[in-house]
Amino acid sequence: MQRMVRHQPARDLTGRSHVAASADATTGSGVASSGAAGHPMVDTFGRAVSYLRVSVTDRCDFRCAYCMSEHMTFLPRQELLTLEELDRLCTAFIERGVKKLRLTGGEPLVRRDVMTLFRALSRHLASGQLDELTLTTNGSQLARHAAELADCGVRRINVSLDTRDAERFRAITRGGDLAQVLAGIRAATEAGLKVKLNAVALKGENEHEIPALMEWAHGEGHDLSLIEVMPLGEVGGDRVDQYLPLSVVRERLAERFTLTDIPYRSGGPARFVEVKETGGRLGFITPLTHNFCEGCNRVRVTCTGTLYMCLGQEDAVDLRAPLRASRDDALLHEAIDAGIRRKPKGHDFVIDRATSAPAVPRHMSTTGG
Repeated sequence: MQRMVRHQPARDLTGRSHVAASADATTGSGVASSGAAGHPMVDTFGRAVSYLRVSVTDRCDFRCAYCMSEHMTFLPRQELLTLEELDRLCTAFIERGVKKLRLTGGEPLVRRDVMTLFRALSRHLASGQLDELTLTTNGSQLARHAAELADCGVRRINVSLDTRDAERFRAITRGGDLAQVLAGIRAATEAGLKVKLNAVALKGENEHEIPALMEWAHGEGHDLSLIEVMPLGEVGGDRVDQYLPLSVVRERLAERFTLTDIPYRSGGPARFVEVKETGGRLGFITPLTHNFCEGCNRVRVTCTGTLYMCLGQEDAVDLRAPLRASRDDALLHEAIDAGIRRKPKGHDFVIDRATSAPAVPRHMSTTGG
């Protein structure tokens, strides 16, 4: 039975209600809006940016073998944006036409007091400026936070789950507890959240489990998206040994299941099929075998306030400095505009024996998954 959601007045992190915060633009109180507010972000290739992914921390309680090295050095906490700064930064993007906002990490739910940020950002749902507030999580902390996420207006979430085998899960995550994640998924469902599962296809690790994982997910009412390994950061192994093209996975699945392409979109890069035998949806995220750059509507901001216009390129713009330079957002909007103008046509991901170095040195946990 789906729980009833009780919404409380949405406020920003200065304690103002969303009505008062909106009034700042005309009264001059609080943080003033720049004249750029309201001007949509469109890059030089005509792509409108309407989807923002913000990493609230680079820390994670897992050490997934395809995502980070086993012995990570995390950023000093003083380098991170405060929750108030994250609120202000996200608000600036929403003023420029962002309709979907996803909080990521690392693992976003390990950041102390992160629910106050969700609560504050929910005011943009109440005002109608934002269509969706969501997150990507490993599920480890969901049992504690699912009900409050729903109360903040979150309607659907992505949960990373590469296997349902407890030992394999522990190996891939380098110590994660599968039971804890499954309990989190159940709590999210009970709270009324729609759960989409994400699984990275790993050669020799979980490739033979994919059909069973799909059948289980669809049986539980969850969509499943499969993702190709991406060459981001040193992980202590050779990604050629991990890389499994999803074209191969689809061919194998088509031998057992009837897959029909459908126009459904989740707002991200996944392309979906309907599986006749399960009645569920299966997504394919293929940054290598068939990239999705031509329709990219996304930018990413790290927990230190660095704007990356492309996941697979190193070009970036510092938003922390203009954010802290003035209570007025004019400098911040200027920096955002500079970044959008430099958004590239696409990435240059390659995984092969001749290209041993990652495409970019930063880890996915730094950029935001």
